[in-house]
Amino acid sequence: MTSTDPRLVHIGEVVDRTGLSHRTIRYYEEMGLLTPAGRTEGGFRLYDEAGIERLLLVKPMKPLGFTIEQIGELLRALDTVADPDADEARRATAAAVVERTHTSAQERVVELKAATARAEAFTERLTYEMETGPARPR
Repeated sequence: MTSTDPRLVHIGEVVDRTGLSHRTIRYYEEMGLLTPAGRTEGGFRLYDEAGIERLLLVKPMKPLGFTIEQIGELLRALDTVADPDADEARRATAAAVVERTHTSAQERVVELKAATARAEAFTERLTYEMETGPARPR
């Protein structure tokens, strides 16, 4: 499929807008998390706003420790929730996945904040040690 739609952008612009590398974007495509909206005559990938928004949603999940499988599960669930043709049972199951992922993300943020507080205390202690000299053994 080739396209000359002016709303489609090359991977370089997607890199600029998302902060993700070419390699990461291609990896996400290989893993089924993203599908280019089209290709140029020369075969270069083209992406639309929906694809860019999908990447912006995925981007913070890796630092929170979500696996590719968990990311894929969330994206499929979000697609199902948004699908007007999905039956109620599928939508309810998908909504539960979204809620579970939300809860997990909140828990991971709490853990990261605690780790950050410990790291800040450590650097403050080092600053003190540099200013006053090393602590003496008791």
